[in-house]
Amino acid sequence: MTFLFPKARQVFDLERGFEFLDKELAEMYPEPDKAKETKFVDKLVKVYNRDGTDEWILVHVEVQGQHDPDFAKRMFKYYCRIFDRYDRPLTAIAIFTGKDGKKLPDRYERRFQGTDLIYKYNTLCILDFTDEELELSNNPFAWVVRVAKKALLEGKDLDSELLRQKLIIAKSLYHKGFIRQKIDALLTFLHNYIRFADPKFNRIFMEELDQITGKKNTMGIIEYIKEQKIIEISEKVRTAKEISVVKNLLSGTDFSTEKIAAITGVSVAFVEEVRTGKH
Repeated sequence: MTFLFPKARQVFDLERGFEFLDKELAEMYPEPDKAKETKFVDKLVKVYNRDGTDEWILVHVEVQGQHDPDFAKRMFKYYCRIFDRYDRPLTAIAIFTGKDGKKLPDRYERRFQGTDLIYKYNTLCILDFTDEELELSNNPFAWVVRVAKKALLEGKDLDSELLRQKLIIAKSLYHKGFIRQKIDALLTFLHNYIRFADPKFNRIFMEELDQITGKKNTMGIIEYIKEQKIIEISEKVRTAKEISVVKNLLSGTDFSTEKIAAITGVSVAFVEEVRTGKH
């Protein structure tokens, strides 16, 4: 987020966390006739606004590699569906990862008989960044962009070069002392979204990673991420049950906030949030 939006920390209250609405975005996909095997990496992210004017806003991120004459129209369709579903402030950014990225549009326009429509969104082309910029950046995601850029520009023996670049990033992450969660997230992103053409390179990457980490943090990283997801889901289920019980007590009894909190084992603040609709 801070790489895509230079002023992210001034605009978004990142300390309050964020939520990926992948399932919701998939339900709104404007081209249901696309082949099911097509891989999409578009994201809809719920983040909180720092200035307090809205409780939360939506950030739509779309990744586009090849020229698509309907791309701008699809961006607009996404906007319409997200607006219709949430009616919240929305900012959108299209990340162009193909060689013709600079030719791709930054808006959708339609005009007919005095009715004009212009939908303009942010764009970022990975080829706009120089290698020097990406290498000097303190944002580790810049290193991921550097690998993606090399993958785009290199024509031959691509897997070998990708392997070399991925290992450079892995070494940098460990040597610079980033927290485990950030390292895991970036390595998982590399594993899932910047893929080798030949699967055997995945095994080579894991083996090399073992050497870098002293066989302490191997790509059991992937298992670790899965484990964290299970924990996250469990917590959400538990919270949903707590909300349901509190709502039932609020509507079906005249118990005080303190008594409901004591009965359900949640905090008084939690009961108040349910009462006021914040949960």
